[in-house]
Amino acid sequence: MFTIRTISKSNGKPVQSAGVRVCFDGLFSGMTSNCYTDSNGDANFNNDPGTGIVYVNGTEVYRGQISGRINVYI
Repeated sequence: MFTIRTISKSNGKPVQSAGVRVCFDGLFSGMTSNCYTDSNGDANFNNDPGTGIVYVNGTEVYRGQISGRINVYI
């Protein structure tokens, strides 16, 4: 399980209702379902940690190890 937290670059506040998706590296790893952030800016995933790419509203915002909590600025 891991959490992606979306934070606004302009004001530092959490971004609510952003669509978050993760594409994991590896031949058979795949992509998560779209998950929307809550009022804290958090999108919670029940997937195993790994390496990959985080997309928010279709735009790549992070690439690397995905585990625990990842903060992304959009």
